[in-house]
Amino acid sequence: MSRAVAFGTVVAALGVSIALASALRGRSDGARCAAGFVHVGTRCLVANAGLCPPPLVKTSYGCDAPDTRVSIAETMLAIGPSDWESEGLVGARTIHVNAFEIDAFEVTEGHYFGIASGHDGVRAARGMSRDDAEAFCASRGGRLPSEDEWIVAAAAPTTTAPAAVSNASSYASRYPWGETGAVCRRAAWGLLRGPCATGADGPDTVGSHPDGDSRSGIHDLSGNVAEWVRAAGLEQGDNAAVAKGGSWQSSLASELRTWARIEIPGRPGDPRVGFRCAYSP
Repeated sequence: MSRAVAFGTVVAALGVSIALASALRGRSDGARCAAGFVHVGTRCLVANAGLCPPPLVKTSYGCDAPDTRVSIAETMLAIGPSDWESEGLVGARTIHVNAFEIDAFEVTEGHYFGIASGHDGVRAARGMSRDDAEAFCASRGGRLPSEDEWIVAAAAPTTTAPAAVSNASSYASRYPWGETGAVCRRAAWGLLRGPCATGADGPDTVGSHPDGDSRSGIHDLSGNVAEWVRAAGLEQGDNAAVAKGGSWQSSLASELRTWARIEIPGRPGDPRVGFRCAYSP
């Protein structure tokens, strides 16, 4: 083999290695922001201030998420031993939840603060205590989802007939969108110290990563803000609390997986954590 051919082979192999490493870190696989959004710094911003791209809608203070809920059927779901990655990280168990509804979007600053100045209506709200989040949901006729409800919303098939509840044949997926591919276009994560960006001061615009939607059409269950849930054994007002889904600060894909959880004090709030509400039928 000539030196020129050998050098070309090495360069080609190096290029493949760099591309593979980039993909594994989450940097590749297409544009980070959906159509109608523009990538500016660490954010996906509305490209045209006078036009709200779907799934956002126009409000009196600009673009915001619609007040949309997704219905989740009564479901039985197995987590644990079916997935080797979860071994040692989550106890094997079967989840059973009754039918409920859940917000399609994380609560935004627009919904949480209204038209108060200094807030970005389309950005996920964050930093509130768990009790404040619970109170906000109650004002809307809802509540925080239980941890099991959150897992089912994120990890279950789109429909599970009640007749199937007697046999837990469905297993939790690794991510809301499926089994593989924790890349930057699917979730707002790794925005503080990489791999998707550096220097972020908070979460991204809700709904701007639709490639990461759950199979039932729920946005941003992984990344953006971690979400307060009601965890078994923890009562409202308890200082210990649980949030799900990873956040804009998460630098490891494992933090985005549906079984992952963050255990932190519920009072005060945490800049990584926001919420969405659930509703009993």
